Amino acid sequence: MTTAGTSELVHTLRHGDVTRRDFIARGIGAGMSLGAIGAALRAHGASAAQDAERSRTVIFDIDAGRSQSPTLWNPLVPGFRGDAGYNQALMEPLFILNYETGEVEPWLGETFAPNETLDVWTLKLREGITWSDGEAFDADDVVFTIQLLVDGPLELANAASMQEWVAGVEKVDALTVQFTLTDVNPRFQLDYFSVRVAGSLPILPEHIWRGQDPLTFENYDEGMGWPVFTGPYTLASVSATEFVYERDPEWWGAATGFLPLPQPERLVWVANETEEIKAARAANHELDSVMDMTLGAFEALKAQNPDMIAWVADLPYSWLDPCARLLSLNHTVAPWGEPAMRQAVSYAIDRDVVVVIAYEGSTTPARYFFPAYPPLEELVGLLDERGLYDQHPVFQTNPDMARQLIEEAGYTMGDDGYYARDGEQLRLLISTHESFIELQRVAQVVVEQLQEIGINATTRSLAGATWDVNKAQGEYEAVVDWDACGSVNEPWLSMDRYTAQWLTPVGERTPGNNNHIRWESDAYSQPVTEMATLPLGDPQVSELFVQASEIWLQELPFLPVTQAKKLVPFDTYYWTGWPSQENNYLHPPTWWNSAHKIIHNLQPTGN
Repeated sequence: MTTAGTSELVHTLRHGDVTRRDFIARGIGAGMSLGAIGAALRAHGASAAQDAERSRTVIFDIDAGRSQSPTLWNPLVPGFRGDAGYNQALMEPLFILNYETGEVEPWLGETFAPNETLDVWTLKLREGITWSDGEAFDADDVVFTIQLLVDGPLELANAASMQEWVAGVEKVDALTVQFTLTDVNPRFQLDYFSVRVAGSLPILPEHIWRGQDPLTFENYDEGMGWPVFTGPYTLASVSATEFVYERDPEWWGAATGFLPLPQPERLVWVANETEEIKAARAANHELDSVMDMTLGAFEALKAQNPDMIAWVADLPYSWLDPCARLLSLNHTVAPWGEPAMRQAVSYAIDRDVVVVIAYEGSTTPARYFFPAYPPLEELVGLLDERGLYDQHPVFQTNPDMARQLIEEAGYTMGDDGYYARDGEQLRLLISTHESFIELQRVAQVVVEQLQEIGINATTRSLAGATWDVNKAQGEYEAVVDWDACGSVNEPWLSMDRYTAQWLTPVGERTPGNNNHIRWESDAYSQPVTEMATLPLGDPQVSELFVQASEIWLQELPFLPVTQAKKLVPFDTYYWTGWPSQENNYLHPPTWWNSAHKIIHNLQPTGN
């Protein structure tokens, strides 16, 4: 950028013609360095009033980029975004699974206890909870919400699970609800009401939702004060790139003595178009919580802003996310319904190289679709003990075996360097989410490796909503995703996502993206289904796990590529109390429903 151009841009900042955020974005786009941007912001900083407002505000990075439907506040429908403040400021969970302690901590709920046969569960709510409009939050709201899902279409989030498990739900008294299940389920509380991963089933205000069409109701009306939830903040303004929330001085938790009002008076979620913009804003204290960065970008950021911290103080800085990264192949698109062809792709992938290039060495290869958490690693170790990884060495890098399997499937190498069968070139288009740089980098490395063995692989990035719809409806060839996510301390939830019960015709949405690859295997489904009703820790679970995993290794319906490590930096200039390995009161994802606890833990520094 020319000196004149820089001066003109700084002039617009000084005279208030451009916001600090827009200045950073325009400066990055015009080629200004982080140092130059920082110097300009310091030289022509905000007014004292703006500084005072900033010191009362926490600014979060939106994980998945700009919102395509910022006025959609219906958490039950496809396209709804929960990561821009809904999970963290508005919708409070009944319980929170604390990854650091292993405990399920009460929030809106006090207790959730099963009977001896684990097929009737009784929920006790905390007394004194109110919705943000002052109406009481009670058993009627819980019964209404569950019945809405039990009776509603499968397109509604959590409807499939409630229809599978809930035979009946009834109010016992104003604060007590009884769930009668269709079968034994020892995981009922953990799976659906405890923020096991990312979110939990939302309880809705009956007085607003009754009579509404749950598929079309937006749940947004500025004049009516909607959306209405129980959290300590209310929605102040929305746009495609910014969501602002103001603290509610009448929040029920402070009134009842559950918790004091959180210290931040204002929460802002802002979309950042590129990692460079994200880093520039964080370097200049314009982001307090950053949603994942590459290792190199974080190290450069920390050099610019020594107030930045991460989960781990030293390399690799990151936290082990529960959602392994996968290459998912659509079984309805030839030839990827053939197990040998999926195995060929797996043999072609050098996962160590993916780790080095896509993650700069900050994670590890995956050989199963669980996160590498101790209870699950113990199960995966059984596969080693039984020799199953020796019988099915599909996670070894072996390009020659990949070519052999392709040729055994009837493909021949053409003069163009690609395999073909029946006159059709062997191609694979891998789709990724446009806002997740990590997924794009994984896809790029995999594409190069597949090209080397004669598969004409390509990759493209799609708008998040399009990527998600295509997956759910089976209208894709391959995606880099994380849709085996679910299990953190026992195997059933992730394994169940690929059972035959979720098989859906192409063009129809799969509930919760379950089995979007459209794999059908009764031999796999049977032991997983049997596992569902066993108590946690039952020794039969291990045997059923091995039985199902042997089928999974034989058919390799989807390909785990890497473990997922999230490098989520926090700026301690304005706020302290962020979670870390040393201050591990909770796991660190600030886009999860458990982030309520993080926000309540923040303390101002006085800057």
